[in-house]
Amino acid sequence: MGFISSLITTLIAILLFLNSSRISQKQSRTAIRVVTGLIAGIAAFSTIAKSLVVVPAGSVGVVQFFGKVDQRPLNPGVHLLNPFSDVEKLSTRLKDVKETIESTSQEGLAFTMDVSLQYQLDPQKASDVFAKIGTDESEILISQFRSIVREMTASYPAEAIYSNKRQEVANRIRERLTEQLSPLGYTVQDAFLREIKLPETLQAAIQEKLKAEQQSRQMIFTLEQTRQEAERKKVEARGIAEAQAIIARSLTRETLQLKAIEATQQLASSDNAKVLILNGGQSGTPLMFQLDSSTLQNARQ
Repeated sequence: MGFISSLITTLIAILLFLNSSRISQKQSRTAIRVVTGLIAGIAAFSTIAKSLVVVPAGSVGVVQFFGKVDQRPLNPGVHLLNPFSDVEKLSTRLKDVKETIESTSQEGLAFTMDVSLQYQLDPQKASDVFAKIGTDESEILISQFRSIVREMTASYPAEAIYSNKRQEVANRIRERLTEQLSPLGYTVQDAFLREIKLPETLQAAIQEKLKAEQQSRQMIFTLEQTRQEAERKKVEARGIAEAQAIIARSLTRETLQLKAIEATQQLASSDNAKVLILNGGQSGTPLMFQLDSSTLQNARQ
């Protein structure tokens, strides 16, 4: 409609400009030509501008011509279109929906949870989304989101959702949302269980149970460490016993005598004063020798 108005204004201005020559007064003729020329220029520019469409970054354009939606989306940039067509711009940026949902667990326990959904429009399906859903998809997506969250949590016990199954539940919600929203033209990036609010008595009981389980795991770990340490000491003692047995088998009488002679020789070769105690042989009486530097010197002479 705006294009037709601009076109009509341009034509009228051109006709007035051409017919201004019939005016006898020169000043009036010049003024009319200036005004009509200015109006024609502005209207012509507006008419051309109607054919140029700029799609900003983070958006996709959907062309509609007399109620018919073109299946080819317009990517960000400048496009030359039929001036009689309309362009609807849809955001393709990532959106984050936060909801507080009342749900029930597998055992029928009612609780509330804060959840988040991150999604974005698939640019290639923008025309279908515009034709089927329009520009405001929040109501449809939130309804789907709430339904799927309740469906998933109903298959888990409350304790599992609160403690060790939270990430698993979030993954299943994301997978189910992908199945439901992908045909509609939306891509699910992620789903989060931000906070789960259970009744205070149940929450306290779960906390106590988790604490007891943690202590039990710590005790099992301590016992395993003790068992490993005992096993290590047993292996070490077995190795020492085997080494001592090998040494005992190699210590014969002749070997001990040879070691004694070698030790005596090393001690006697020292310049320091010393006392040597030697085995007395068959009599069993030890022999004692006082050695000093003079004795050693005489012995060497």
